[in-house]
Amino acid sequence: MSDFETLERLLTSRRSCRGFTDEQVPREVIEQLLGAAQHTASWCNTQPWHVVITSGEATTKLREALLESPDGFGTDFDFPAAYTGVYDERRKDVGWQLYESVGVARGDREASAREMLRNYEFFGAPHAAIITTEADLGVYGAVDCGLYVDSFLLAAEALGLGTCAQAALAMRSQFLRDWFDLPETRRVVCAISFGYPDPEHPSANFTSRRAAIPEAATFVD
Repeated sequence: MSDFETLERLLTSRRSCRGFTDEQVPREVIEQLLGAAQHTASWCNTQPWHVVITSGEATTKLREALLESPDGFGTDFDFPAAYTGVYDERRKDVGWQLYESVGVARGDREASAREMLRNYEFFGAPHAAIITTEADLGVYGAVDCGLYVDSFLLAAEALGLGTCAQAALAMRSQFLRDWFDLPETRRVVCAISFGYPDPEHPSANFTSRRAAIPEAATFVD
């Protein structure tokens, strides 16, 4: 298999995992993942990302604290002002794909709210990775962290791990800074839940659809 074929396989097989086993990922495997992701390109090689990894009891305590605390909502980076046109269509499409896979009926607000709260349970994952950048680096620090997240997801896929990148955890930015005693200059970009995927989970066969190339690219000759 060529390098491109391997990369293409990882890109097409990767999905947002929402069901994990409770098996802990060995530290050496996590370090292997992080070592690969550390080669992510960044503006002026600033490498602005810092990652807090939770395992075992630390994940359990964080999960419980997030669910028990009604306060501390607020993001460091503005969320989209609005979803319009095709972006709104894609957002709704993937949302209903997910809900249908786990048995949430349209209009069942109580069930959809429960599913949303699973973000703060890390979807049952044994590990969470909190990704932060330095405030002074602004939007480009966040962009570089986005590249890092992609490297993390692909490296995890290559290692047989499941992942779910979550903006929902960025809504608890100050809570996370306080919980992990992070400097006030660190800005929370997102979190990644990860571990070994549970093939029996109802969402295991759910994969989001992708736009065709003509919708995403313009050629100028």
